[in-house]
Amino acid sequence: MKALSIRQPWAWLIIHGGKDVENRTWHTRHRGRFLVHAAKGMTGADYANACNFCHQNGLPQPPCFDELKSKWCGGIIGSVNLVDSVESSESLWYMGERAFILVDPQPLPFAPLKGRLNFFEVPNQVVTP
Repeated sequence: MKALSIRQPWAWLIIHGGKDVENRTWHTRHRGRFLVHAAKGMTGADYANACNFCHQNGLPQPPCFDELKSKWCGGIIGSVNLVDSVESSESLWYMGERAFILVDPQPLPFAPLKGRLNFFEVPNQVVTP
């Protein structure tokens, strides 16, 4: 199955917080379900920006920084269905040049895995629903 690395806390927000777009600078032809890989790296600035955005918009807050860093980075955390790649969106989460439109997030048990750039293949045995 395909996976995409996404920095925390944005990956957690896709699976648990209602984030329905993934902002990117590039389009994709991929459509369908993919695994959400939470990248290993997360900065305090990334975390603070996401928390401020969620607070200002009345959205769910991600877990505390230390919990995300220790339990939710460097592996697969769920899957989501990519239904479109767009250049504009009315979504509150749209902040970039382009975005992937996401629906039906499903959490999965954390599965440690090294990430990669762009979409990448994950062996079936890595993730068991």
